[in-house]
Amino acid sequence: MDLLERRRRSRTAPIHLPAPSLPQTPAPRLRVLVVAESFLPQVNGVTNSVRRVLEHLAAEGHEAELVAPTGPETYAGFPVTHARGASLPFYADFRIGLETRRRLRTVMERFRPDVVHVASPATLGYQAVRAARSLGIPTVAIYQTDLVGFADRYAVPGGARAMESLTRRIHLGVDRTLAPSTASIDQLRRLGIPDLARWPRGVDQELFEPGKRDEALHAELAPDGEVLVGYVGRLAPEKELELLAHVDRLPGTRLVLVGGGPEEARLRQLLPRAAFLGVLHGDELARAYATLDVFVHTGRHETYCQSAQEALASGVPVVAPRAGGPVDVVDDTVAGFLYEPGDADELVAHVERLVTRPVLRRRMSLAARRSVQGRTWQSVNDLLLGHYREVSAPAPSRRRAG
Repeated sequence: MDLLERRRRSRTAPIHLPAPSLPQTPAPRLRVLVVAESFLPQVNGVTNSVRRVLEHLAAEGHEAELVAPTGPETYAGFPVTHARGASLPFYADFRIGLETRRRLRTVMERFRPDVVHVASPATLGYQAVRAARSLGIPTVAIYQTDLVGFADRYAVPGGARAMESLTRRIHLGVDRTLAPSTASIDQLRRLGIPDLARWPRGVDQELFEPGKRDEALHAELAPDGEVLVGYVGRLAPEKELELLAHVDRLPGTRLVLVGGGPEEARLRQLLPRAAFLGVLHGDELARAYATLDVFVHTGRHETYCQSAQEALASGVPVVAPRAGGPVDVVDDTVAGFLYEPGDADELVAHVERLVTRPVLRRRMSLAARRSVQGRTWQSVNDLLLGHYREVSAPAPSRRRAG
């Protein structure tokens, strides 16, 4: 039987309407050009946040267009312009944009955006920022990928220094950089980047919720009553998933990995007892999260760690590194535990504590869901629109980001 052929259940969260207020003049509609280094069919944090931004712009009646190396012809009713790109030599499934500034200028001159939103800028984003500056169009850059840590983890000769230089060049050229976590803001400040503000990530609390737990699926994954310890995300070197081998040795547990990537074959050999469920979406992904008993993350270069937030929304306590985004996402000792990055002993100790103490696990499960209740996509994307309006306002009326 296919483990994932289950009856889907859905719930609708109650809607809390704001108190009535005096009529106000509606803010003018915006024209937003979104330039993304990656998009569908790639599934990662950049793709997911870009999708949410486009959906929000459509729901609020704004105009938008997306420029990305991959994707459908349209998304959320907006056209998608495909940029030229190439696959990374060490990660064939991941394409980067290699578009010329001239062609990007042509797109901008045709669409005439009020603001250019550059998502996780690297090669494509750099050219987009230069094109926008040459036309006098305001720019907002979303810092979402730790390029320096990425290059360092892949041991690219001179890569970390090159990525520091590229990060400076990109972000010194934009009107505002939005970073998802305090650790990311600190990192950018050390690089001398001005005009910083924090823009976190929302989580779909109707999709990811504890009621999606599937006891039949749990029983199939843990036929001897094991505690399910799971990871959701890309199976790639920068995630440091070899640390899971230490967790795999814990008695009474079974590892569950959701996702795909270049490390899958190696990890299947390293973790022969683990269940690999592949890449999941929508209700199947939500069911997998909620069916876990403990969620673990091992990578230290997460600028936010959306998968940890989705686990918390699903009522699953999280064990993650005390670095990057998880420091803001996980309420340490309340909704989970943070450990020293790379410290396998501390990681295993925290997981073992949750595995052997079901009362503690239940208490943290309830706290996990409560900890994300204010983190909705509606609220964070409303903040984003505020940043768009500030950078595109006439210069005398702009205020600097804090």
